Amino acid sequence: MNAVTDLNIISDLCPECNGNVISLNQIGEIVCSDCGLVIKERSVDLSHSDKRAYTSQEKNQREHTGAPISSLLPDMGLTTVIDRKNIKDPDLKRAVKWNTRITWEKRNILIATTELKRICSNLNLPNHIKFEAIKLYKDAFKKKLLRGRSINSMIAASIYLAIRLKRIPRTLQEILDESSESEKDIRRCYRVLIREFNIKAPNTNPSDLIPTYIATLKLGPDIEINSTKIVNAYSERFSTSGKDPKGIVAGAIYLACRMKGLELTQKDIAEIVGVTEVTLRSRYKELSTKLKIKV
Repeated sequence: MNAVTDLNIISDLCPECNGNVISLNQIGEIVCSDCGLVIKERSVDLSHSDKRAYTSQEKNQREHTGAPISSLLPDMGLTTVIDRKNIKDPDLKRAVKWNTRITWEKRNILIATTELKRICSNLNLPNHIKFEAIKLYKDAFKKKLLRGRSINSMIAASIYLAIRLKRIPRTLQEILDESSESEKDIRRCYRVLIREFNIKAPNTNPSDLIPTYIATLKLGPDIEINSTKIVNAYSERFSTSGKDPKGIVAGAIYLACRMKGLELTQKDIAEIVGVTEVTLRSRYKELSTKLKIKV
């Protein structure tokens, strides 16, 4: 019978009511059959060995139920809900009352994960960025770096740092557009994460940003190829540290359009890339001069 494999009676007694204690293998808990007290939780489930199942009976025995453990859930997806019906023990009633209340730590993580999922979904970021960002945020929470700083600012900074560490071609401006916090607060939180965790984030490669802007501007593949060649040639010969990669990309795209004779204004490119026309013109002149490209 399945009930025998799911409910294993053990010799120990409940410390509260001296009732029989049973082991629930499917959820990995040891509880009292009389008062419902959870004596042990999150134990190792040995009934599911992850071996290959050849029959329907083996499949039912080894089938996992419930969602997997995820760091994107405030409680890791492992919770126990106490049934309020037919509770007579006053101590257990008090436990049920406190079980319905959420701590500040869980409330903080809940707000952070909700904002994280919203921003990452809008930007179509992969799951490994979400896990890296929430890990950075929880480490910052444990080190008490959120004092005097908002939750949304810190989670936005964590997402940007995760993007930089994983070398995803996204810019800070894209995160600022999705976040309700100010650029000043997010940059401040980003600097705090870099300083406290002693992380050296790699610089963004300007050529990685070109395909996104080319698609938005609805330009052809020849413009994308020429822009990438211009940016790579400039990055190999000259230093790009301290310069906004978006400015270099904007100048390269405008230079490639001029080389092909396309009538695309500086204003159109600057608005899509997210830089000023002054920055675009200065990077355009710098690229054409140093690479000796005549239009």
